Amino acid sequence: MPQNLILASTSPFRRELLTRLGLPFDVANPQTDETSLPGEMPEQIAMRLSEAKARAVMETYPDALIIGSDQVATVDGKIYGKPGTHERAVEQLRALSGKTVNFFTGLCLLNARTGEAQVRGVPTLVTFRKLSDQEIENYLSREPAYNCAGSAKSEGLGIALLSSMRGDDPNALVGLPLIALCDMLRTQGVTVL
Repeated sequence: MPQNLILASTSPFRRELLTRLGLPFDVANPQTDETSLPGEMPEQIAMRLSEAKARAVMETYPDALIIGSDQVATVDGKIYGKPGTHERAVEQLRALSGKTVNFFTGLCLLNARTGEAQVRGVPTLVTFRKLSDQEIENYLSREPAYNCAGSAKSEGLGIALLSSMRGDDPNALVGLPLIALCDMLRTQGVTVL
C-alpha cells in the first residue's frame, strides 16, 4: 500500500520546491526547538534538526514518508540564521559582503512505518560580492529576506548580491535538496518519473 508523503515544514520555499516533483503531499508543522546543542557543529545541527522535524510529526502520520529539512549558514564557524528584522538583515549582509558562506542543508526522509530515517547533508558554497550599504538597503527594500538564513533569496533578487555558487544541487540553497530527495524516495519505492 503506498504511503502518503508529508513535508514537515511550514516553509513556503520548501513547499514550492517539493511541488516541482509532481507528487501529492501534505504539509505539517513540526514545532521543533531549533536551539543548537553545546559544542554542536553547524553541519550536525542541520542534520539533527532535519530528522527531529520529521520525527516531530511521526505520531500524527504513523504510516507516511516524512520529509524534514533544515539549513544552517556559516562563515568561519559563525552561524547566520534568519535575521527576522531589517536591522539584523543589514548586519548580516554587511558581515557576509565579500565572503564565501557555507549553506549546509540537512535532509531527512523518515519512513514512519518502520522508523527508518535516511539523513544526508548537502553543502552549497555561496560567495557574496562586495556590497555597499546602498546596495544592501536597495535590496532589502525590494525583497525583505528576513526569513532567510543569510538575508538573501537566491531564487529571487538576492541572486544579484552573489558572485558565485558551488554545489551539487541548486535547490539545496533554497532549502530542499531535490536531487538527494529523489534518490531517497526511490529507495522507498516511490516513482518520481
